[in-house]
Amino acid sequence: MAKAFRKIAQNRRAHFDYFIEDTLEAGIILAGSEVKALREGKANINDAYGDNQGGEIFLLNAHISEYKGANRFNHETGQPRKLLLRKKQVNKILGALKKQGITLVPLSLYFNERGKVKVELAMAKGKKLYDKRATEKEKEWNRDKARTLKDYNQ
Repeated sequence: MAKAFRKIAQNRRAHFDYFIEDTLEAGIILAGSEVKALREGKANINDAYGDNQGGEIFLLNAHISEYKGANRFNHETGQPRKLLLRKKQVNKILGALKKQGITLVPLSLYFNERGKVKVELAMAKGKKLYDKRATEKEKEWNRDKARTLKDYNQ
């Protein structure tokens, strides 16, 4: 991922719920009122996912709240939004989505250096409950190990 200019929304549960296999950056088609709402930080991508619709990749269940100043020209909050990807990337994603257990998950939504809204996507495989426990146990062990080494070095 390129260096993010300003984070809008982040999916913090993605690393806990999925094994992240590959990440990529995509543009997203938005209406003017959606961009204004994003500048105010009014977005939620926790339940969002990417899916194939007619050979194109769309971001579904991403919630961008209405912008107060748009009045009657406002957008729908939960509508599907087309992702801008190169043909080679689309083919790679479509091939991965056909595999069993692979999901396209947005990790973060941000403005890049040029002020464009970008989505960091991950091709991920869902974790089972025992995988989540193992991840938590490993994280806890690393924390205890660092604490012990810090005390030992002092």
